[in-house]
Amino acid sequence: MAAPFSVIPNSGLASAPEEAKREDAPKPPQQFDGLISTLPLNQEWIPIRLRKYQDFWIPEHSLPGVMAMQQNFEARPDDVFVLSYPKSGTTWLKALAFAIMTRTHYSMADHPLLRSNPHECVLFIPSVFSNGTASKLEAMPSPRILGSHLAYSLLPDSMKGSGGRFLYVCREPKDVFISRWHFNDKMRPDSVEPIPFERAFDLYCDGISPYGSIWEHVREYWEESLRRPEKVLFLKYEEMLEEPVGTAKKLADFVGCPFSPEEENEGVVEEIIRLCSFDSLSKLAGRMMHKLNTVIPLQTTSLYRKGVAGDWRNHMSEVMAGRMDAVTSQKLERSGLTFGISAGMEADGM
Repeated sequence: MAAPFSVIPNSGLASAPEEAKREDAPKPPQQFDGLISTLPLNQEWIPIRLRKYQDFWIPEHSLPGVMAMQQNFEARPDDVFVLSYPKSGTTWLKALAFAIMTRTHYSMADHPLLRSNPHECVLFIPSVFSNGTASKLEAMPSPRILGSHLAYSLLPDSMKGSGGRFLYVCREPKDVFISRWHFNDKMRPDSVEPIPFERAFDLYCDGISPYGSIWEHVREYWEESLRRPEKVLFLKYEEMLEEPVGTAKKLADFVGCPFSPEEENEGVVEEIIRLCSFDSLSKLAGRMMHKLNTVIPLQTTSLYRKGVAGDWRNHMSEVMAGRMDAVTSQKLERSGLTFGISAGMEADGM
């Protein structure tokens, strides 16, 4: 089994209001402001402003942290990174990875995931740099488990080299779009009209959405998983829903802490799946506030909507679905990667 993982949830970062009260509070990096202001801008995904950076549209508020991460983050050989395009199953994969890697340190009756959001247990690296608290990353004991939404080509060289292993989850692009549109609607101020569904659809098909083209994002990690399967574990959200036990075992094997026969006989795998289930985490979310950034406070319940596969059928016309499928076919041509779901699958995660 891997070395003990002992990061305490919520110990890495104070909340934004608490930080603001301290005179010595870390400051976000400002040396990139001039460059960021020159990048192409899109303001249609209200309230998120997007800037085109290295061929991907990145939320403007995230860019200082992204740039600082690219320049300064040093990956360790035993790091584990949870990576994804937004709204693809990030929260669920973070919960599973954290629960599996820390299972010998907490009882299921008093587990951190019963009182902390998975995003507090597995920190986003760019957010840490944005908050000016990057030193906390160096203070974390190994093995660290950290997250990012960055495309593979945007990652620091230390991560793409020998530094750590990647857990990547992808999801049917049509479902990702529906989840993104609803998520954005929950973030907008009441005084602002929502982005029209049809306009959001056009932007998404053109690759103009938070973190850029989903097809380029997925393809980069897919191709890297083919080149280096020991480096990248490529997961599909729909297959995770169909085979949660098999997914948990595969994940545990990949990160170097496989389940023992005794653990399997005692039902440890199933306990972890229940702990990380959509029902369990969404109920907890009702009592919490998630800080998307220092400007946009968001009820943690906004991270959880339905968690199902195939919900796009309730929102898209056949013409729209056909158009997006055509884009998917074109963008992933000759890659060997396909998307397919079983009708009516229910969620065990999100």
